[in-house]
Amino acid sequence: MGKDKNPRRVADNEAMAKLRMLRTSPQKLNLVAAMIRGKKVEKALTDLTFSNKRIAQDVKKCLQSAIANAENNHGLDVDELIVAEAWVGKNLVLKRGRPRARGRFGALRKPFSELTIKLREIEEQA
Repeated sequence: MGKDKNPRRVADNEAMAKLRMLRTSPQKLNLVAAMIRGKKVEKALTDLTFSNKRIAQDVKKCLQSAIANAENNHGLDVDELIVAEAWVGKNLVLKRGRPRARGRFGALRKPFSELTIKLREIEEQA
């Protein structure tokens, strides 16, 4: 008896990782995600390692998680992986404030984002 196994959310030659509650705006995170889209994973890791953006280290950690998922859970070859998709979504926004002149209140918004990275294994063209 029992229930059937859940179907895979990605194709057989794909793996993905998701990172939630990143403390940066989606616009800033998308700049870093655009930097690695379509690249081979070793080139993407190198670019993230030497990037000056603060959030690049968190994106690198998510990419390493996706690589580990591809290798351990799906049996994919790490040398053949490319970053097929990297997309950014909005998460919650902390609303804070600061007193301003003449009794007014200045709103401060502290946005959070989430990042999804999907890797795909490609075959070498001979």
